[in-house]
Amino acid sequence: MDQFIVSPLFGDGPIAWYTPTNVTLWMVLTILAIGALLVLSTSRRAIIPSRAQSIAELVYGFIYKMVEDVAGKDGVRYFPYIMTLFMFILVTNFLGLIPTAFATTSHIAVTATMAMAVFLSVTILGFWKHGFGFLNIFWIGQAPLPLRPILALIEVISYFVRPISHSIRLAGNMMAGHAVIKVFAGFAVVIWIAPVSIAAITAIYALEVLVSFIQAYVFTILTCVYLKDALHPHH
Repeated sequence: MDQFIVSPLFGDGPIAWYTPTNVTLWMVLTILAIGALLVLSTSRRAIIPSRAQSIAELVYGFIYKMVEDVAGKDGVRYFPYIMTLFMFILVTNFLGLIPTAFATTSHIAVTATMAMAVFLSVTILGFWKHGFGFLNIFWIGQAPLPLRPILALIEVISYFVRPISHSIRLAGNMMAGHAVIKVFAGFAVVIWIAPVSIAAITAIYALEVLVSFIQAYVFTILTCVYLKDALHPHH
């Protein structure tokens, strides 16, 4: 699966942490695309918006409403961070659908970094705002007393599993979709099944466009849920 191989942009030497790679290139393109959509398209705002301005305003309102509905009014102050996460994942997913492109969100190193950033941010925020009262997130006061320690242990385990599930869900879905397209593309060279293969690729590609949005949405709304737990840790 050479489409998932990280390779240096210049030369064939070993890859270090500072080596520009194809991952670096597509991340830079993602940032440029986001800047073009959110900055350039709104630099000349008009009452009758252009298509790009309409998209930017739609995305802004969509994420703002999500943060407000899930995390509450207190969570709105963290809207810029959540908006950045959503836009980065969404644009990266869409760029990864371009033929010969590199889907950076198919690599666990990228998704795990974002997931750990969310996990550490909400955990630090929870302790900063509530002190040791943040630990109430693990104590379910409504449950019968004998069950509370057991449920607390389950809550602790599920809490520390969050960054793992948060990252693997995104990377796994993106890798699986691209791998399936690659498999069907391999059958396109066989003349007698080429039409079926092309039709299957088209259908899966259309599904991947939807999955790209859904996975960005899922990652973002889970971030909002975790933020809500940090702001309001009481069950």
